[in-house]
Amino acid sequence: MGEKTGISWCDATFNPFIGCTNVSPACDHCYAEQLAKRYSWAKWGVGQTRHRTSGATWRLPLKWNRKAAETGYRTRVFCASLADVFDNEVDQSWRDDLWQLLRETPNLRWMLLTKRIGNAPKMLPPDWPFANAGLMATLATQPEWDRDFRKLMTIPAVWHGVSAEPLLGRIDIGNGRPDWIITGGESGVGHRPLDLDAVRFLRDQCARNGIAFHHKQNGGIRPKDAGCLVDGVEHKHFPLALAA
Repeated sequence: MGEKTGISWCDATFNPFIGCTNVSPACDHCYAEQLAKRYSWAKWGVGQTRHRTSGATWRLPLKWNRKAAETGYRTRVFCASLADVFDNEVDQSWRDDLWQLLRETPNLRWMLLTKRIGNAPKMLPPDWPFANAGLMATLATQPEWDRDFRKLMTIPAVWHGVSAEPLLGRIDIGNGRPDWIITGGESGVGHRPLDLDAVRFLRDQCARNGIAFHHKQNGGIRPKDAGCLVDGVEHKHFPLALAA
């Protein structure tokens, strides 16, 4: 985690805590769980204690905020890549500290991505929405879209996004109009191959519905193996709220 990241749809990652429980088919090959096990950062699962990151880590966004004020470029910060902000196992006081950090960093563009969008209404602060934060849900399959997309869109936010990463099949969004949809394939040993027709299907629906479309990668043993092109075209688009 830090100010530099290889994730194409953000500039930086910040993890206020580490640890999670698998709740979606998208979690089956979770890179965060693998990293946490490798480096003994935290244990995954219900009832497992989440690890709060250091004070030095928590001070990083304050540094980025000052830099953004000086340069005029509002850094896009993905929170949290090694956890879920709306995890039931996370102490609410930690989330309260996170909300205060967002209040203190108005020059950053926070991206809150969750697989637990149903928890968000009871865990967000009373003064939500924040002008510097958007809300995203991971919806990797049609059943997840059908179950959770409306939940996402009923929660006020300055922008809404959907991460279909890894995309695990065709998703018909109907008249859905989030501001942003991200797609991508899995990488690493045992990865599930990406159906590029499913990517094309979402790409075309985004064009029809006026949604910014961002395709991160085609996946493979290593992300660079298959690149990120779809029919020879790179799709790295951002909604207006996140445009450079």
